[in-house]
Amino acid sequence: MSESPKALLTVIIVLVAASCVPAKHFQEMRNEKIIAEQERDSLLIANKNMEVKLTELEARISIMDKEIDELIRDSLDRAVVLRNTRTELERVKRQFSDLQETQETIMKGSARETTRLLQQLQTTQEDLMAREDRLKMIEEDLIQKEQVLERMSDNLDKRNARLTELESILARQDSVVTALHNTISTALRGFEGQGLAVYEKDGKVYVSLEEQLLFQTGSTVVDPNGARALRDLAGVLEKNPDINVMIEGHTDDVPVIPGPRMRDNWDLSVLRATSIVRILLDGTTIDPSRLIVSGRGEHLPVDPGTTPEARRKNRRTEIILTPRLDELFRILETSS
Repeated sequence: MSESPKALLTVIIVLVAASCVPAKHFQEMRNEKIIAEQERDSLLIANKNMEVKLTELEARISIMDKEIDELIRDSLDRAVVLRNTRTELERVKRQFSDLQETQETIMKGSARETTRLLQQLQTTQEDLMAREDRLKMIEEDLIQKEQVLERMSDNLDKRNARLTELESILARQDSVVTALHNTISTALRGFEGQGLAVYEKDGKVYVSLEEQLLFQTGSTVVDPNGARALRDLAGVLEKNPDINVMIEGHTDDVPVIPGPRMRDNWDLSVLRATSIVRILLDGTTIDPSRLIVSGRGEHLPVDPGTTPEARRKNRRTEIILTPRLDELFRILETSS
């Protein structure tokens, strides 16, 4: 970031003026930065937990689907066994009846033949009783399997209902994000070609503003043209109270000149993000709790190169708009 003698003189004047900032104010700004980073980490963790819970829910449903398929196959197999057993039981009953008739006809015959027939009859009776016991056990087991299958089907229906509700919420959120994108693009159309871009990424709307639209080199004071763009954006945010806002400041990899107000690019990126927050809140009804200030310094470049063009792209501020996920979190908590 080369500067003219006039610009260098401006930086020196700003640094001298900044040296008059009380240490207490500086510490308050550092505390704001720490709080913003903690809130950002909390949101990242919450988002990660949501993704893990949704993945676990889908895995559980997949497992239950497999268990139900196995129960259905087992029930069908047992039904076949039950049918075959009943057929065999009828056959044995007929055989037993035939033996009884045979016994009656040969009672006057040989005692040895009579004894053999009696033994055969006894064996047949025992076999019949064993088959009846087996049939009873199969019927009881089948009833239990049917009850388990009914419970699992009910649980699956409930989980499918939750999954359908989740998918509906995600679809609504995608619709909200698309509508928000279109609304913001329309509101900021007058700034196209001046270093402003609006796009969607990972279910969020990004408003990316290059340094040329907002700040002079090394400055944290927003230019009038950039302030107009921010006020137009604030008008959209006022009408959409269910959208959370994160303001991320980014710099290039050229170190700032250390001073009492800014020691490095971390400070520069946070102070720029803070300046933008103040413009968004000034004269609006936006709830400050919706806004998070974050400074990334030079550590999240869009272009890793070191050319002037690459550094120009990296000196930017990104305003990230995210629909609230309260309803989605509620469903995930009830399904856990």
